[in-house]
Amino acid sequence: MMKANQRHKTLAKDKMTKPDADIAPRLERLGGKMNRRRLSKRLLQSELIQNAGSALIGWTLATIWRNNRDNGTSTDWEMLLDGKWPAIFALWHGQHLLVPYAAPRDRRFVSLVSRSTDAEINARVLERAGIEVIRGSGGREPQMAAGKGGVKALIAMRNALKRNVNVVMIADISKGEARQAGEGIVTLAKISGRPIVPVALATSRRHVMQTTWDKTTINLPFGRRSVRLAQPILVSRHADEAELAAARAKVTMELNRVTEEAMRAVEVQA
Repeated sequence: MMKANQRHKTLAKDKMTKPDADIAPRLERLGGKMNRRRLSKRLLQSELIQNAGSALIGWTLATIWRNNRDNGTSTDWEMLLDGKWPAIFALWHGQHLLVPYAAPRDRRFVSLVSRSTDAEINARVLERAGIEVIRGSGGREPQMAAGKGGVKALIAMRNALKRNVNVVMIADISKGEARQAGEGIVTLAKISGRPIVPVALATSRRHVMQTTWDKTTINLPFGRRSVRLAQPILVSRHADEAELAAARAKVTMELNRVTEEAMRAVEVQA
């Protein structure tokens, strides 16, 4: 009787400590996925991959830019901004890949790029295109961005504008509501006194990644291109919360408008 009880306790203990036959393979697969992710992250962080990846992406984007013909509908940057340089150029997430190659070559530009490791290749691509880089997060509200280098980035961008360097900034917030201007860009305009200029670029041949939160557009070569700029938007140095909200709404409206204009312009057959 005692032996039977001991066997019963041993079996019960085994059931409690040994993984179920169905669970063990799942745990093994999960562990394999985590290991692959860690390996992929380490590879992305390597200097060799960063240099090679940024060189390849930069060469590809520059080639696509050169192989799209301007169809004569693009805005003249110098004429629009005569006497208004430097400025803050606003773009939408996912619609900005070729814009560094559209910027006037005789003007200096700096761009805000996330401090995340994943964004390192993006920063190097911009630098290869002749754009200076500031690392930080500037789209969110100041209290949310502080921990991501947002305050320091905002000050660095203001100082760049003081040195007559233009700022390129994504207006909407990463993984937030797409195509809605955040607080960062209007705050920069307020503290710097410089205008915001919404910019949109479209090519007639493109692939839209519908499953991405921002509907990222991959521009393709051998088509037509159009770069549209909206009129400069000024934000008062004394703007209160209501005025900042109104400025955000105007940036959103104008950026959506020029995006639609650029899209329509490249659909017209030359």
